[in-house]
Amino acid sequence: MDLETALTFAATRRNAVLTTLRRDGRPQQSVIFYVANNDRFTISVTASRAKTANLRRDPRAALFIPGDGPFEWVSLDGTVELSAVAEDPHDAVADALVDYYRTGTGEHEDWEAYRAAMVTDGRLLATFTATAATGILPD
Repeated sequence: MDLETALTFAATRRNAVLTTLRRDGRPQQSVIFYVANNDRFTISVTASRAKTANLRRDPRAALFIPGDGPFEWVSLDGTVELSAVAEDPHDAVADALVDYYRTGTGEHEDWEAYRAAMVTDGRLLATFTATAATGILPD
């Protein structure tokens, strides 16, 4: 499958399975939500999770994006870049997390509470850049 076709499909979706590599090479999978922008997919993660530790060690990853039926899907190969962790409710990372939320979900009822939660949770942004694709899409 060509990458452009896969990216067009992925842009119409929001959820995926992110696969990272454990230290011993076995895959570790996480259900995630993303915001797509061309070949880049932004994902909110926490610093303490296995996927984040895996990506710090090895930025290679895959995104599996399901379709509406069992034989409609796209899998993207790529690499991930991690931002810093939000350390202050009004730092650049917290601002980026607000942008991520607004783009993917809309307005929040209490932005100050959201910003504080991002710091408490140890949130950061993972940016997946797609480099190749496989999949099955209907004609």
